[in-house]
Amino acid sequence: MTREKKEQLIQQIVELLEQYPHFYLVDISDLNAADTTLLRYKCFQNNIKLIVVKNTLLQKAFERVNRDYSELYDVLKYHTAIMFTEVANAPARLIKEFRKDHEKPVLKAAYVQEVVYIGDDQLDTLATIKSREEMIADLVLQLQGPMHTVLNQLNSGKDILARLVKALEERAA
Repeated sequence: MTREKKEQLIQQIVELLEQYPHFYLVDISDLNAADTTLLRYKCFQNNIKLIVVKNTLLQKAFERVNRDYSELYDVLKYHTAIMFTEVANAPARLIKEFRKDHEKPVLKAAYVQEVVYIGDDQLDTLATIKSREEMIADLVLQLQGPMHTVLNQLNSGKDILARLVKALEERAA
């Protein structure tokens, strides 16, 4: 590979690191062509961008970004693929689902919500992290609870007032 080609690949990775807030480093070696194609298709369906990279080029890209990825350097061994995503837990859920029928991909590390997770044992933790949309939905539900209580109390107060006025009318008549 020429130096210019390597530079283009590094720049492409830098752009993806800046574009996506979360990424997973995985090992997909030993997957046959059909399984790799299936994994790529499932990634596409879940809006996850999957690319296979050389570790040296990935480390150079990490060094060019304005974030500290030095914790990830130790996992840059053997084969590495990167799963870029907008939804923090989507790759973890996809990996867990895919591994019901396959041994790989194996999670090497993840950068999710500005936190580094190292090792395949972090997969369950990552799968349960709530996405931004899920957290917003939870917040909306929590805010709706007190509003419903106030509205119900106002409605019941309206009924009490109506009965009191009707009773006073009947007494006066």
